[in-house]
Amino acid sequence: MDELCVPSTREIIFCKPTQVGGTEALLNMIGYVATQDQAPAMLVMPTEQLAKDTAETRLGRMIERCPELKERLIQRRSRALMKTFIGMTLYINGSNSPSKLSSKAIKYLFMDEVDKWPRSTKSEAGAASLAKERTKTYRLTRKIFADCTPTVRSGYIWQAKENAHVERHYFVPCPHCEEMIELAFDHIRWPEKEEGLTNAERAEDAMYYCQVCGASITDVQKPAMLRRGKWQEAVRRIGAHQRPSTVAFWLNTLYSPFVTWGQIALEFLESKNDLERYQNFVNAWLAKPWEDVDTYTDADMVLQRQTDLPAMVVPQWAEMLTAGVDVQRNSVYWTVRAWGPHMTSQNVAHGQSLTLEDMARYVNGEFEREDGMRMQVAMCGIDSGDQTDMVYDFYVENADWTIAVRGEPRSTGAYRVTKIEKAGSRANGRSLLRVNGSLYKDMIASRLRRENGEGSFMVHRNCDREYARQLTAEQKVNIRRGGQMVQEWAPRASHADNHYLDCEVYACCVADLLGVRTIHVDQAAPEPQAQEAKQQGGWIGHGASNWFR
Repeated sequence: MDELCVPSTREIIFCKPTQVGGTEALLNMIGYVATQDQAPAMLVMPTEQLAKDTAETRLGRMIERCPELKERLIQRRSRALMKTFIGMTLYINGSNSPSKLSSKAIKYLFMDEVDKWPRSTKSEAGAASLAKERTKTYRLTRKIFADCTPTVRSGYIWQAKENAHVERHYFVPCPHCEEMIELAFDHIRWPEKEEGLTNAERAEDAMYYCQVCGASITDVQKPAMLRRGKWQEAVRRIGAHQRPSTVAFWLNTLYSPFVTWGQIALEFLESKNDLERYQNFVNAWLAKPWEDVDTYTDADMVLQRQTDLPAMVVPQWAEMLTAGVDVQRNSVYWTVRAWGPHMTSQNVAHGQSLTLEDMARYVNGEFEREDGMRMQVAMCGIDSGDQTDMVYDFYVENADWTIAVRGEPRSTGAYRVTKIEKAGSRANGRSLLRVNGSLYKDMIASRLRRENGEGSFMVHRNCDREYARQLTAEQKVNIRRGGQMVQEWAPRASHADNHYLDCEVYACCVADLLGVRTIHVDQAAPEPQAQEAKQQGGWIGHGASNWFR
């Protein structure tokens, strides 16, 4: 609330747990604007129904009980979702009504629970972007406030916090050593699990231990600590001499005067084995974004999978090469991956080309294995979800080494082969590979976590960070669909490029189609016909299995 009055601050971010007064602070700010700095303002809630409820209850009660606001309200010009005061109008909207977010200039914008708003689509910007567009007239004096409990890293509130010029956390003095500390869940301790001891009984003895002096801090001591606490700068992303225009505030449930250490410990103990409830604990109690630790990957993990081989050189153990292509409007991304026994694989090359024809010069050429053997890509899967006609024409002309693919996220299997049904297309009736990308992303994430060696998902030496970043541009999150909690892959950040990840998904799928999972079986049991030909001295047995693959 104080930050709203700082002249240089344009945007205030409050990343918080539930029930710590975020919406109350927002309403107080609206009261300040209506009485002290009248200017067009807007309050946006997740839904229009919630906007109506807030206007009638919390906002309505605030106006009724505050004499200054009540006197300034012009009843005859006010509506359910529009409050007119002397000198200003407050518009109240739901984020699910885009048309109401894209007109009328405003100076003050208040956005509540912004992670629950609709995201951007290919045809329309996100609700937050539409709402912020309305402040452009006041770009030198505007004030934007957004609060929310974080959901995932790609959510608006966490991204806004991470990109703020300055990030402030709340520090409190330890009652023993007087050092200013930041309350963190890791410093709550409770008895180890013992036979006959319930979670509730263990939580009763929970205590916070100062990270500086190690002394125990009781619930009774917490209120005094909170009163003496201060917001301090935890992260600065611009120079010290510059005035920040975007300021973020973050804290967790440990700071709530209404919640004890034991209640926090019990919630953790009761939720840790229930995925849906544990995600709520991470989001609503710890105020952190949810990440599935079993599928977590990052760019550094990819770069740790580098081998000693440079790009364009195929490993000695490789038995097969496959490729994947992601087609964009102005370019195409591609990868070539080598495969060996037990799904061992390595990225041999990757890149971005202007056209499919340019891509083919790289992907459909010859690659040299460490022992000098020349190899070619056995099959290349090309995304046909965008620029479909162009992809189909290229597929027809290069059917000996390519296949059109399309995502099928709701499929129960990894892939299935169907027919293209497009009357008038040269590709009509040809094979179409439908890919369950989610399963292959699971596989890639799992194998990236393995050390280099058998079964690992490796990359060549000097692999660039952009490839690594795109390969890990998505994370697995829990969402509710049809009344059930399901896990799906979603971008870590808005509009994050994930083209190389899609390429590798297609390369994995066509490798499956070619039988990559049985390479080690084939090596252990040579084909009888090839063995017989070899014994007779015939040429057909020499390298026949490699040629077939």
